[in-house]
Amino acid sequence: MPVANKKAKSNPPIPALAERMAKGKGLRAQMARSAHASLPGSRRDPVELLQASNAGRLTHLVPIRYGRMLQSPFTFLRGSAAVMAWDLGHRAQSRLVTQLCGDCHLGNFGGFASPERALLFGINDFDETLPGPFEWDIARLAASFVVAARSAGSAERICRDAATSVVRAYRMRMAEMAQMRAIEQWYHPLEMNTLAQLARSAETRRRRRKLIREARLRTSDRVFPRLTEVVGGRLRIADHPPLIYHPKVAAFTRETAQFWERYVETLPEERRVLLERYRLVDMAMKVVGVGSVGTRCAIALLMAGPADPLFLQLKEARPSVLEPYARKSRYANNGLRVVVGQRILQAASDIFLGWSRVESPRVDFYVRQLRDMKVSLDLETMSAAEFVEYAEACGWALARAHAKAGDPAIIAGYLGRGDTFDRAVTDFAVAYADRTESDHAALIKAVKAGRVHAVIEEG
Repeated sequence: MPVANKKAKSNPPIPALAERMAKGKGLRAQMARSAHASLPGSRRDPVELLQASNAGRLTHLVPIRYGRMLQSPFTFLRGSAAVMAWDLGHRAQSRLVTQLCGDCHLGNFGGFASPERALLFGINDFDETLPGPFEWDIARLAASFVVAARSAGSAERICRDAATSVVRAYRMRMAEMAQMRAIEQWYHPLEMNTLAQLARSAETRRRRRKLIREARLRTSDRVFPRLTEVVGGRLRIADHPPLIYHPKVAAFTRETAQFWERYVETLPEERRVLLERYRLVDMAMKVVGVGSVGTRCAIALLMAGPADPLFLQLKEARPSVLEPYARKSRYANNGLRVVVGQRILQAASDIFLGWSRVESPRVDFYVRQLRDMKVSLDLETMSAAEFVEYAEACGWALARAHAKAGDPAIIAGYLGRGDTFDRAVTDFAVAYADRTESDHAALIKAVKAGRVHAVIEEG
């Protein structure tokens, strides 16, 4: 029997859409939209921040990381998420928090397969994911378009147009997402077919449809002959040092069984049924990316039959570069942090996405498929108009991701209908491109002075 003199507990009323948008508009008093144009006034040494970010990396691979970052200001930006995190963390913040990609540049967008084998478009890298102010992602994304366009020799007008297109698309798509029901926001996909259909030119439509066809060929069975060899009658991953190699460390072999057991336990029961059809055949280290170079990354070869391979990628999950400026992750395993962030931000995620850990030394990992129809648009062959159009697609994809993770009505209310936010972030992106070029020059100077050692790869 309920106690008569105690008030029954009730859930608080759900705010109406207009009320949530008004709340977002009210947040402009804490940080004006025009304030997003500002760079932090504090000074920092980019090389020192890069050196600090090398802590715990495999030291023999760090020179390769620097070598890749030397190629252009854009490759520097790709490898220096920790530097930009410092900059974003030392300026005013909106306090409008959502789940962030954390390393949101145009190279971390592309096509990937849904479990139903549809080809989706969106963010495809989540190593730095963490809750934080929404503007950190959009600022890094817009800046990456300016830096990439400049690195390709584009006119300054194209650089600004691309940055503005990113932010405008983000703002307008966020307003659309705010009008959707919660379940529609969660499942709202952005398919590559949609991007092809909406392309403004016949040539762009042709390119995107070709990319869709190519994506369906990017699977484990296609890469199997190139990545494997038979040695002494035993199938194994082929060594191509220093980028693919089998480490001569006993712990690598000794901990494999325990690592694998922990990983399998993180998969839903029905995924385990599928994975049990495969047998783990071999594992090897594989260097990937720019910012990830020096972290522990490996590939695993599994076989369900003589011609039925599956490659999984194992990537070290370190604390997010955003942690010193946002908040510490709630998850004790950084692999779990990455997996949760990816599942929140993507419309659909890899069916083999999971996490694990090794103990000597303690290193967290997440696991995903190496090849599962993952493709990136070829930036080098894009026309200026197509590049700006791609910027719109990335802004759309980021809005979709942030709308899943946060409250799109509050964000939309803050952004408003005008272009104040668009212009501010565009100004920031241009100014930050200047800073990135200066930081890239500082790295070149540090290499010449012998302060850091870089290895330029052949080819």
